[in-house]
Amino acid sequence: MHFENRRSAGIKSSPSMAIAMAAKRLAAEGRDIIDLSLGEPDFEPPAHVCEAAAEAIRKGGIRYGAPAGMESLRAAIVAKFKRENRLTYTPDEVMVANGAKQILFDAFLATLEQGDEVIIPTPCWVSYGDIVSLHGGAPRYVHCGPDAGFKISPETLEAAITPKTRWLLLNSPSNPTGAIYSAEEYRQLATVLARHPRILVVSDEIYEHVLLGDTPFVSFGEACPDLRERTLIVNGVSKAYAMTGWRVGYAAGPKPLISALNKMQSQSVSCVSPVAQAAALAALTGDQAFVAEGARIFAHRARIVSERLAEIDGLEFTAPDGAFYAFVGIGRLLGRRTASGQVMADDTGFSAHLLEAFGLSSVPGAAFGAPGFIRLSIAASDRELEAAIDRLAAMVRSLSA
Repeated sequence: MHFENRRSAGIKSSPSMAIAMAAKRLAAEGRDIIDLSLGEPDFEPPAHVCEAAAEAIRKGGIRYGAPAGMESLRAAIVAKFKRENRLTYTPDEVMVANGAKQILFDAFLATLEQGDEVIIPTPCWVSYGDIVSLHGGAPRYVHCGPDAGFKISPETLEAAITPKTRWLLLNSPSNPTGAIYSAEEYRQLATVLARHPRILVVSDEIYEHVLLGDTPFVSFGEACPDLRERTLIVNGVSKAYAMTGWRVGYAAGPKPLISALNKMQSQSVSCVSPVAQAAALAALTGDQAFVAEGARIFAHRARIVSERLAEIDGLEFTAPDGAFYAFVGIGRLLGRRTASGQVMADDTGFSAHLLEAFGLSSVPGAAFGAPGFIRLSIAASDRELEAAIDRLAAMVRSLSA
């Protein structure tokens, strides 16, 4: 008996989550595993955030809420965009969802007709394309390699646009590469989009506060105000405040689009947990020293990983500007053999051997639309990162031509 429809059957489970679960199983069996597959901060949220959640429970704040989110939280989001991004929205132009991922679900569910295309520059986060496909859309992947700084150019964007193009999906800082678009690069893309008024833009800015060097972050909305009425800004508290499991994302956009997203949410999850919303409110309105300290820690770790990776012959690596990943090129190692004679045919095999033989969990680049790479999360302690690079170096040394 078949239970899945065609759309569901054509979708894979999240590759990064599947690898993380495999690493956990090996660890449960007693194996010494360093898991650098999932991207989430390895420290706890600020104490005042946890206390706000506990206080909400004590006060009975556990009833159904509005699909759009609590008024107080939406007001705080409006203030955040004004304060940090110089963007002006009203409370009915923002919404709260169960993580940034659900916002993408809602947006594509509400707007895509069968066959509509979404331009997705690759390398890209593993779930973007599958979310588009689940809602009848067609992901149009556009390769943007190291020579392009892992970013889409105006010329490449223009070439990818067809009469079916409905959305352009941007992510800065990028998962998995850490690339950050400048205001000028955004404006050049906006020049192209001005010639195609039907195309909407979703800008995933979830790693806004995880900056690893001197490259500044700029919101697409701030850089391209002329596109405000067809831009959806996506963000959340997961990365900046170490609240991945709390599942609180938020978005800002034109009121008719936000209303459509709220309608989708009302018919699916009803609302976000009021307890989690109370915690998110405390995160956005409380002391922000935690955010700056987190960025400092990740920048320090990025320097450790970058310096160590540069010592390993055969790898290709561009130091990330943001997010907390190292996207490592292994193309020069493919075709080599392991000690047992196994040929490293692709990045998936490389990642599997790295886990099985050396106890280091990574995500193959193919999962991000970029074969020939692996992604390592740097959201781990200095000691774990040093040990992880030791294991990667040992694997590279073990390979023979």
